[in-house]
Amino acid sequence: MQYLILIYDSESANPSPEPPDPAVMGEVMEAYNGYTQMLKDSGAFIAGEALYPVTTATTLRTDASGQLVTTDGPFAETKEALGGFYLVEAKDLDAALAFGAKCPGVRFGSIEVRPVVDFEAGAADAAVGAASAN
Repeated sequence: MQYLILIYDSESANPSPEPPDPAVMGEVMEAYNGYTQMLKDSGAFIAGEALYPVTTATTLRTDASGQLVTTDGPFAETKEALGGFYLVEAKDLDAALAFGAKCPGVRFGSIEVRPVVDFEAGAADAAVGAASAN
């Protein structure tokens, strides 16, 4: 089953106007490169990317009249924002959580692990039902 490992941190939500310290950035990138390699070596890695800070986002929504409204920046102010993700293959949620726990981002914010709906396997009805039950 596929899972998204979503990386949330405060720097993505509220980026500093100052560039990051190169030494610190080097350490962080080394940790992420090692994590990515571990996922690849385990055969779990499908995809992964870092995102620009939420201040670069454009939010789309439809207003009450059905017109599309665009807003520069995030929809809501938050303490943490999505900074990147990994798409992994794992045998079950416990295995996906183990991968998520090893993500360097857990030191800087929070990691959300979420299963990906497989529409071809007919899982969409079960996913919608499970979401409705919450």
